[in-house]
Amino acid sequence: MAEQIVKVGLVGFGTVGTGVAKLITEKADSIAAKTGIRLELACVVDIDTTTDRPVKLPEGILTDDLNRLLGDETIQIGVEMVGGTDVAKQVQLKMLEAGKDVVTANKALLAEHGNELYRAAHKNNRCIAFEASCAGGIPIISAIRTGLTANNITAMYGIVNGTCNYILTNMTSKDEDFSEALAQAQEKGYAEADPTLDISGGDSAHKLAILASIAFGYEISLEDIFVEGIEGISKDDIRYGGEMGYCLKLLAIGQKDEQGKVSLRVHPSFIAKDSSLARVGGPFNAVSIFGSAVGQVMYYGRGAGMMPTASAVIADIIDVALGNSAATFRHLHLKPRSETEQLIENIDDCMSRFYIKVMAKDQPGVVACYGKVLGDNQISISGALQHEGTGPDNTVPVVITTHTTQQKNITAALNDLEKLDVFSGKPVCIRIVDIPEDKD
Repeated sequence: MAEQIVKVGLVGFGTVGTGVAKLITEKADSIAAKTGIRLELACVVDIDTTTDRPVKLPEGILTDDLNRLLGDETIQIGVEMVGGTDVAKQVQLKMLEAGKDVVTANKALLAEHGNELYRAAHKNNRCIAFEASCAGGIPIISAIRTGLTANNITAMYGIVNGTCNYILTNMTSKDEDFSEALAQAQEKGYAEADPTLDISGGDSAHKLAILASIAFGYEISLEDIFVEGIEGISKDDIRYGGEMGYCLKLLAIGQKDEQGKVSLRVHPSFIAKDSSLARVGGPFNAVSIFGSAVGQVMYYGRGAGMMPTASAVIADIIDVALGNSAATFRHLHLKPRSETEQLIENIDDCMSRFYIKVMAKDQPGVVACYGKVLGDNQISISGALQHEGTGPDNTVPVVITTHTTQQKNITAALNDLEKLDVFSGKPVCIRIVDIPEDKD
């Protein structure tokens, strides 16, 4: 069987771009033997053409001129590895207009401008492949779009940020403070020098926007997603939650009810210690999906890094070259914003259980005080924990878990608790997520 030569143009020669170039140049024979597709790196565009990278490019391939890629009609596929949104968006639009199919790992761009880019691709009869955008080397996009097509997906629970998962794992297993765990993550290369996007939950929200749009068939906006990060988490709360049978994770959650109403949120979550996601440690990612036919399935693996992400990019390139991505992309039909905006659940209406910690002054009547506040706000207590010992201002930590209630009830109760003289400081509140494990 004759090999099909597919020429690829790469824009962005940073960490992941280098990994993509490395796989194309070093694994071309292996890929050709498996697929009949011989990938040829025809052009690499980057503003930095002098810094050494750990990959040897053929002479004349590296350039700072994007027009060389755009004007080369033999290049069928353009790979955007620029990062960010403004420049990357223009690069993708230009590649589509020049007749190139696009492969990208840019989750921020797709989360913020995906709907516009998808329309531009359809207009130019091109496709956009984006497997690497959400979970590094985990093939989660293809699993949702093709593997689970027969299912009505009702929920997904994802650990989709390795930085946060590494930090929380260390805080749990090594009793480290947040700052210590973050420093460790930065030292090992799991966290950026400026980790704000990760620890604020923003990165997870980008990924949830993409995954939810594909899973539920809706045009999703970042504004649809409630986001809360892990900056305020203390090791004490992780320890108290552990004593009550819970493990803390930053979850990206998407749920759709029978009426098509969708809840989208990213926040720290206490989950049962024996649940599947609780066992996902360190920098690893995992996404648990519930489908009407398949039940619960979970996808697990490395969610970031040069080579895992590059692996997913190469998979997309091959899928585009084989024509599979074009066929799949043509059938990407998302319900427009005009129809979906009213279907997004407000966080105030979200139903959940909650962990609440108050620093109570060591005096009679404390239990009656918090019991009355919660009762007045239609909140039922499911458990309580109090240690002996004295904290700041002669206080002791009192931990309460609640039965399921609306977020707006909890918000009102927290405001009331903060006003009472028997409590010191601001109460801590963390959601408890009961993941419906699929067991026989």
